[in-house]
Amino acid sequence: MDIRYNAAVSVRDQVSEQEWQTRIELAACYRLMPIFGLSDLIYNHITARVPGEGERILINPYGFMYEEITASSLLTIDLEGNELLNPLAGTYGLNQAGYVIHSAVHAARPDVKCVIHTHSRASMAVGALECGLLPLSQTAMRFEPVAYHDYQGVAIDLDERKSLAEHLGNAEVMFLRNHGVLVASASIAQAFNAAYWLENACRAQVDAMSCNTKLHLPTDEVVAKTNHLYKPTTRRPYGEMEWPAMLRFLDRRDPSFRD
Repeated sequence: MDIRYNAAVSVRDQVSEQEWQTRIELAACYRLMPIFGLSDLIYNHITARVPGEGERILINPYGFMYEEITASSLLTIDLEGNELLNPLAGTYGLNQAGYVIHSAVHAARPDVKCVIHTHSRASMAVGALECGLLPLSQTAMRFEPVAYHDYQGVAIDLDERKSLAEHLGNAEVMFLRNHGVLVASASIAQAFNAAYWLENACRAQVDAMSCNTKLHLPTDEVVAKTNHLYKPTTRRPYGEMEWPAMLRFLDRRDPSFRD
């Protein structure tokens, strides 16, 4: 079913141009996730800060599949979980677990503009391994440091926000043990890129470990050098150059994310 916001006053007319552009890009990120096997039915969340409004974030309405998300369907909430703008009020609202996880990161990390939490298959597998993510591929070496957070049950307890923020520290990615993965990046473009590459790194690790033969690991020096070359301050922030191509990719298939 194609669910659209249909009110007398459009969302676009109620928000700034900067927020509207962020809504378009966040909706695009939602649409991309299932295409690349990174979504989980109506669950999980991607949030983005409203530009110039550090205490306000955009999040999906609970009950939508990612392929249904549009710029106009996103909720605006504050870090206390209050719905400031809900185009679908009375029908769809905020998921508590999503609020707990995302508000913890946004409150603790003002440098983070976009947070992705997903239950992608390979990341769940690697997160359940005692060894965690291994530097088996160039892609995996990008992510040092990698953070880990032990499972405490479904994330609806506000008290868990403290340990979530502490365990994440300054890392860009964190495995939620026996649960999923979290990406915290400086932009929507960078966050999608990190989530995509992290999943591929996890898939490569699961494939290699399934061969039941000795793994070849690079030296610590090579890992450190490779990781340095992937730092956003070394060459470029990965994801930004790729992002216009990703938007064109969506526009060729279904541009309704912009609505």
